[in-house]
Order: sequence, then structure tokens, then C-alpha cells
Amino acid sequence: MPDAPITRPADLDTFLSRARGAPSVALDTEFVWERTFFARLGLVQAGLSETETYLLDAPALGDLSGLGALLADPAVEKVLHDAVQDLTILGRATGARPRNVFDTRLAAGFAGLPSTLSLRRLLEETVGVSLAKTESRSDWLRRPLSDAQVAYAHDDVRYLLQAADVLKARIEAAGRTAWLQEELAALDDPDLYGERAADEAYLRVKGQARLSAKERAVLQALAAWREGQAQADDLPRGHVVTDDALVMAAQRRPATADAAERLGSIPRRYAHAVASAVAEGMQAAPVRMPDIAVEDETLGARVDLMLAYVKGRGLADGVDPALVANRADVIGLATTGPDADPDAHRLLRGWRRTFIGDELLELLSGTLSIRLDPATGLPERA
Repeated sequence: MPDAPITRPADLDTFLSRARGAPSVALDTEFVWERTFFARLGLVQAGLSETETYLLDAPALGDLSGLGALLADPAVEKVLHDAVQDLTILGRATGARPRNVFDTRLAAGFAGLPSTLSLRRLLEETVGVSLAKTESRSDWLRRPLSDAQVAYAHDDVRYLLQAADVLKARIEAAGRTAWLQEELAALDDPDLYGERAADEAYLRVKGQARLSAKERAVLQALAAWREGQAQADDLPRGHVVTDDALVMAAQRRPATADAAERLGSIPRRYAHAVASAVAEGMQAAPVRMPDIAVEDETLGARVDLMLAYVKGRGLADGVDPALVANRADVIGLATTGPDADPDAHRLLRGWRRTFIGDELLELLSGTLSIRLDPATGLPERA
């Protein structure tokens, strides 16, 4: 039977002593996030090898500052899959910001695999292990944990260091280690793990795309208010005011608390705050949608050609095209043209410029020709 979770501070210290002396530690978290604004951490899983894994019972231990010191230690590599969410939760629980992170999901994109692989698929592709999915929706705050939960949690980190080693070897063989290191260095940025700016919360509201620019300014103020209220009450955003209610308020713009309450979807206790946010939004400048649509047909043709070339190069060279650029990146560069400022376009900086950015500038200036590779059918440099 796998080892039971650590619940005593003395046992946590023993684990941390082992981990601080290791070159790498695999980490994962199990949490519950249905009824609160902030995730409730249930378990932290840690692995030092296939045969040495630990579970840290977060509610029982309470003080996880020692784990925070491990996260912040640049001498110990922290290996996670899809690292940002886990590290955001761990950062809130420990008060620490991570250093020296290896994200296996990100690394997969440089190793001939999709950068969107689940952990389960990653382990199948790298070490030939297939994990069960039986406890993926468990209540990780319930105690005692079942034997099945404990076994599942151990397995999530049991093979992660092996998978990371396989990815590193593939990436080194392809000569892309420096590219990966450049991308991983961004994970040391503490801004990644903070809450998003409240004035960007409206971008996550369903239905905002159909609003006018003036209505969207009102929605921006409403969503920023809801973000702060949800954090203060530690409630899911929709438990404060639903997205549909925010959109309706942005359209109808109630000027008073009574008018807000008459909408029928604004709780009475928030009606005054909603009316105040509407008034604030009415005074703000119109907010236009981020331009990711291409209405000009000539520009659209350039964008389509550039996207095809990015995809062709990525697939041919074993670099996930989604890791190289998104549609907005390509639209921005196509709009600016061959004289684009590198500071304004990530496709013209670092490994992306080396891989394809310079060629995209050649394409835009008319000095690069593209053909279809007869063997693969993929777009390539002629």
C-alpha cells in the first residue's frame, strides 16, 4: 500500500531535507475549486524518484512555508506538468514564488509532441505508462482519503522525472535546449502567479463579444467590481453575479440600486454596487474588442499564408506550431509589415526569430518563396 499522506510538521521537515538535497523534485497538487474564488489545496504530491514519492496533507499541516523555501530554491529543479496553475495555488499556500521550473507540457512542444498534452498522454508517449483516471474528480478535502485516492495521487508524480529526462534527451538531440531554456525562464516571473488585473476581467465574461464598445466599457467596470467582490467574499464569480446578469446590466445600464434590482438577476445586497459600477463605466472611454478578426481580404491572404508556413515549419521540424505563434501574433506582424519593431512582436525575439521570425519578414517583403514539399505535403521554403 502506498505511504499515507504526511500530516506532522516533523515528517514534513524530513521530506524537505531530502528534497533540498535532490537535483530535481516532481510536484503536483490536488485541490477543490467549485465553491470558492481561491482554490482549496488538499494535497501536494512530490516525487524524488519512481520509488520515492510523498503526499503532503495541506489542511492537516497548515504551515507550508518550508515547502515555499523549496519552491524558491534555484538549486533544485521543480518539475511539473502545466506548471502555472499548480504554482499559482502553491504560491498562495506558501507565500513563495518559484524558481527553476521545468514544465513538461511546455517541453513537449519542443520534442515533437503537442504542447497541450495531458499528463496521462505525456506519460504514455514518453515512458509507456498509462495512468488510471478514476480519482480525477475526487473531493480532495474529505478525510480520511481512500486508498484509491492515495494511490492515484502518488502515481501523478511517480514517473514525472523520468518523463522530463526523456523530453530533455529528445530536445538536446534536436539542438533546441537553448530554446526551451529561454521559454522556461519566463516561468520565474512572479507576475505569472498573481491574480489577473481586475480591468481585464471583462474579457472572461461570456457574451461580451456581442456588446457595443460603450456597453463593453460598462461591462469592464462591472466585471472589475465583481472580481474584487468575489475575492473579498471568497466566492466563485458566478455566485456573486452571473455573466448573463453582468451583460444585461451593461446593456440596460441601471442608474440606481432600485433599477439594478428590478433587472431580476442582481442580488439585492449588490444592487447599489452594480449601479455605482455602471455609472463608472458610463464615464469611461469605449472599449473595443481586441482585433483578432481580419476584415481586409488582402491582409487576410497574408495572414493565411503566414499561418500555413508557421504550421508547416513547426510540423516538419517537430516544434508545436501552437508554441511558436498564435493567430493574434501573426495578424500583428502581418499588419505592421517587414519593418516591424522586434520589441512589439514576440515572433521577432529570441528563439522564435531564429526559428521562423526572419523568414516571415522575408515573406512579407516578397523575398521568400514557398512551395509544398512533395514528400510531406507541408509548406516549406522554396
